[in-house]
Amino acid sequence: MLNRVIIIGRLTKDPVIRYLPSGTQVAEFVLAYNRRYMVGEEWKEESHFFEVKAYGKLADGLGTRISKGYTVVVEGRLVQDRWTDKEGKVQSKVRIVADSVRIITKPKMEGPTEEVVLKEEEAFPEDLPEKPFNSEDDEIPF
Repeated sequence: MLNRVIIIGRLTKDPVIRYLPSGTQVAEFVLAYNRRYMVGEEWKEESHFFEVKAYGKLADGLGTRISKGYTVVVEGRLVQDRWTDKEGKVQSKVRIVADSVRIITKPKMEGPTEEVVLKEEEAFPEDLPEKPFNSEDDEIPF
């Protein structure tokens, strides 16, 4: 099965940097994506917000290179976190776990910037809920 996401969006605030008990660095940020579409002869716009997490060396690079207002391309995979709240109800949230982040523009900048691609380190931390996609392990059914 393929689990791959590529999205372009703008950071809504600076990344939050924290550390797992294992010492692995984690960067968390929210990307805003606006979709424009026509209804009759009128343009409409809807906004979507996606939580993104990055781990290890990628998180370290993001903490010093991006901030609120940057437009970036995030490539990664979707994960679903599940937990039980105080009332005993099962809750869930879908997030993007980034494999790479490419800076497109900086805030208040005209045109594209020099492209910077930050990539995830080869090994995932042990604390992650699932393994990264490996195309050699999966067979295509056709």
